[in-house]
Amino acid sequence: MNNIVYFDLETQKSAADVGGWDRKRDMKMSVGVTFSTGDSQYRIYPEDKVADLVKQLMRSDLVVGFNIINFDYEVLHGYTPLDLRATPTLDLMVDLEQKLGHRLSLDSLAKATLNAPKIADGMQALRWWKEGRIVDIAEYCCFDVKITKELHEYGRQHGEVSYIDRLGQKRSVKVKW
Repeated sequence: MNNIVYFDLETQKSAADVGGWDRKRDMKMSVGVTFSTGDSQYRIYPEDKVADLVKQLMRSDLVVGFNIINFDYEVLHGYTPLDLRATPTLDLMVDLEQKLGHRLSLDSLAKATLNAPKIADGMQALRWWKEGRIVDIAEYCCFDVKITKELHEYGRQHGEVSYIDRLGQKRSVKVKW
């Protein structure tokens, strides 16, 4: 792969704000972040640069993220007629859910595999949006992209990742990333 693009976004509104999870397109992006292996650069996209974000994703060899197929892409579909699901994509959450039969959180994987807990969550990012704290959202989103990248690279190198199960036990799952 010449250009893997790691990707995450945060929204301006919650599911409750827009009338439910079936209206993700109405949540609007606050900030999107990518890291490209093609040029080893992070990019931060405010809402007015969403077209540039979509262009970068569509031109990548592979997009890697966590819950991006059913969430991030759906938010972006509110801005573009292009079907982002046609882009070569590895959604780590979807892949792991297929293997385990249940969803895992990025925080559980980051703590167990990388010893790197997340620094915030989506609800905090929504509060920051209402407070106009865009830099804080961008920093948090960059950190999540970095965790996703390191988790993906760890899984590729070691053939497995770890997570904390519902009983608080550390478990491992084999991956072919």
